[in-house]
Amino acid sequence: MTMAKKIFSGVQPTGNLHLGNYLGAIKNFVQLQNDKKNECIYCVVDLHSITVKQDPKVLKKNIRETVATFIASGLDPEKSIIFNQSAVSAHTEGAWILGCVSRMGWLNRMTQFKEKAGKDKEKASIGLYVYPILMAADILLYDSTHVPVGEDQKQHLELCRDIAQKFNHDFHSPDFLKVPEPLIQKEFARIMSLKDGTKKMSKSDPSDFSRINLSDNKDLIINKIKKAKTDALSMPNKNDDLKKRPEVSNLIGIYSSLINSSLEKVKSEFEGKNLSSFKNSLSDLLIDKIEPIGKKIKDLLKDEKYLDKLLEKGAENAKNQALKKINKIKSLVGF
Repeated sequence: MTMAKKIFSGVQPTGNLHLGNYLGAIKNFVQLQNDKKNECIYCVVDLHSITVKQDPKVLKKNIRETVATFIASGLDPEKSIIFNQSAVSAHTEGAWILGCVSRMGWLNRMTQFKEKAGKDKEKASIGLYVYPILMAADILLYDSTHVPVGEDQKQHLELCRDIAQKFNHDFHSPDFLKVPEPLIQKEFARIMSLKDGTKKMSKSDPSDFSRINLSDNKDLIINKIKKAKTDALSMPNKNDDLKKRPEVSNLIGIYSSLINSSLEKVKSEFEGKNLSSFKNSLSDLLIDKIEPIGKKIKDLLKDEKYLDKLLEKGAENAKNQALKKINKIKSLVGF
């Protein structure tokens, strides 16, 4: 019998979410939610987003857009807790207390800070440096047992586990903070750029043709897939190693993720066919799966009051859990 899981995950409100966000995270959230044994909490991590400068009006719009994307993709506020992080003050309280337990050496090892801060680390915000501690607070406040993570977040979850174990040890409270397990998607979760199969699909790429936005219409989807970088060879057979064909591997990965199939099955289906024929099939599939989500997002964004109310209700439910935990944490610390 499989154990009931308590799942926590967050998405930054960057605005204009794309296929990589959907296949790499949100589609998986929906599948986890629809397993009745799971209790799911999905958070719009707006506090994380201000580690880099934001326009306040744009941030507000992006928070609503992220929630609209959740709902349009199939998340149900009756089945999952959906809220924005800044509405629950226990997250920042928890982050401060856990920050006092954490060690500089642990944070210095975080590779994502080095990547995001770039060459001039002195000019990076303190928030960017310590944000893995806030991420740990997000997870630990809800006694989460499992966290869906991509490859780039695995290190942060390891840190979260270290912090939980050190807190439990320091305050003589074995198992008080639950040590969460990673939930890593077994099949193809990392979606790469349509222009370069070695780079992750990203909103920050200057070329709009590097990604499929969830807001893209039918014609844009067809055009982007048609122009997606590939090579002059035909489709591989199921035993072919695709390491030297990253762009083709990425498109096959997108197809397999959309239909919940394995890479091998997709390779078998299209074996030896020309790439343009496969691209046509992929375009049709994307239009079928993604275009309805885009239309629903647009409709939901017309009703800001509904989205704000949904977040408000979710925040109340989140507060009920987080407050109990933060009060116990404060009591253990001596407050």
